[in-house]
Amino acid sequence: MIPFAVKRWVYYSYQKGRERMFGCIFCQIASHEKPAKILYEDEQCLAIQDLHPRAPVHLLLIPRKHVTSLNDKLEGDESLLGHMLVIAARMAREKGIDGTGYRTVINTNAEAGQTVFHLHIHVMGGRVMKWPPG
Repeated sequence: MIPFAVKRWVYYSYQKGRERMFGCIFCQIASHEKPAKILYEDEQCLAIQDLHPRAPVHLLLIPRKHVTSLNDKLEGDESLLGHMLVIAARMAREKGIDGTGYRTVINTNAEAGQTVFHLHIHVMGGRVMKWPPG
């Protein structure tokens, strides 16, 4: 049996190598180099439809600036993070899930479920969410 620490190292190495070879997929979407169903965009961030939805409404908010995760030094980016949360609430209203409830999620690193290493906020709703989530 392979120890979890070894699996984690292999996974991180794979992700970093893939990003080095092909570039960050969210950066490419933000610059319109790759296609995505864009639901909202402004000079700071954009909202796209998740390709693998986990709820009837599942979108991603992505900053245009490349930030790997919440572990990055974010001093000076407080307004960006606040702006993204305001847009998350706006998108929930537009999708009609603000009244019944919705979940916002930021996964940080592989053990928490982060698979694309560019900060993003999941906005999910349209069904009953269970707790704990994972």
